[in-house]
Amino acid sequence: MRNDRNVARVLLDRQGRTYAEEAGIKLADRPGPLYQLLVLTTLLSTRIRAGVALAAARELFAAGYRTPEAMAAASWQDRVDALGRGHYRRYDERTSTMLGNGARLCLDRWHGDLRRLHREADGERNVLRRLLIEFPGIGPTGADIFLREVQSVWPDLRPYADRRTLNGAKRLGLPANPQGLAGLVREGDFGRLASALVRVTLDEDSAEDVTRTAAATR
Repeated sequence: MRNDRNVARVLLDRQGRTYAEEAGIKLADRPGPLYQLLVLTTLLSTRIRAGVALAAARELFAAGYRTPEAMAAASWQDRVDALGRGHYRRYDERTSTMLGNGARLCLDRWHGDLRRLHREADGERNVLRRLLIEFPGIGPTGADIFLREVQSVWPDLRPYADRRTLNGAKRLGLPANPQGLAGLVREGDFGRLASALVRVTLDEDSAEDVTRTAAATR
């Protein structure tokens, strides 16, 4: 009989890095890392490969744009150049404008601290989504990305599983609901599991590899 916990364990071993980790963000419930996650979410929300968005985020952060103050102070061209170094060229000009406007919104509305946004929502996911969608370039899919990643440091959101996460679960034959998935891993690992399941939706071969490995090690 198949062991779903074993499948989840193999999946975490193979694909268990969050997108924030891949972008070099040391995610914590602090203003800087939370803003960096917002930047990454903006980049991932565009119709572009995740690998390119991650590379562009790393270039922006390497250029020093790790806070809304730094992002807003950078020139439009400096942001375009950083995006270009990450090969984020098709949408670089529009995204540079969105990042600048988003940084100013973060400063003006939230005083540069997205923990204030979290507190204002008071545990209501729909309110969080609505507030996130106010940022330029972040729509419903982007709000899902942010909430899926931030649940690692905002535990009141767990378990948060968006449509892509649940599609990955279906592909692996795992429970296609947040509570069922949460029962397969330690609480603190749920964010990693959610990111790993998203990757499964993007790579059919990885799903087969995980299933095959789990069957061989049960």
